[in-house]
Amino acid sequence: MSVTPVVYKIVTAALWQEARQSGVFRGEGIDLKDNFIHLSTERQVRRTAALFFSGQPGLLLVAIDSGKLSDKLIFEPSRDGDLFPHLYAELPLSAVIWEKPLPLDDAGVHIFPELLP
Repeated sequence: MSVTPVVYKIVTAALWQEARQSGVFRGEGIDLKDNFIHLSTERQVRRTAALFFSGQPGLLLVAIDSGKLSDKLIFEPSRDGDLFPHLYAELPLSAVIWEKPLPLDDAGVHIFPELLP
């Protein structure tokens, strides 16, 4: 299987600010419970937002260079048997390509950056 070059994390702006200060992202809620950081591919990230972050303001979409995550990034079956990227380590901020706000439209649906189709 070819590795997806860019993977994504949806995270609260407040938690991401903590990561910026420490230089690594250690995860949040479900990540800490499951002992890995949940990530999504470009194809998966909109559905992830709809299912787990519906209507939630104050979020960021973080793009991550999967090539900088080494063998700690593993694609595993998850929702509907789809292979999702899971990071079994802290996320070093040196792997981050960009971070952009995920504002809500009038219906409470997240508006994704233009870089994503």
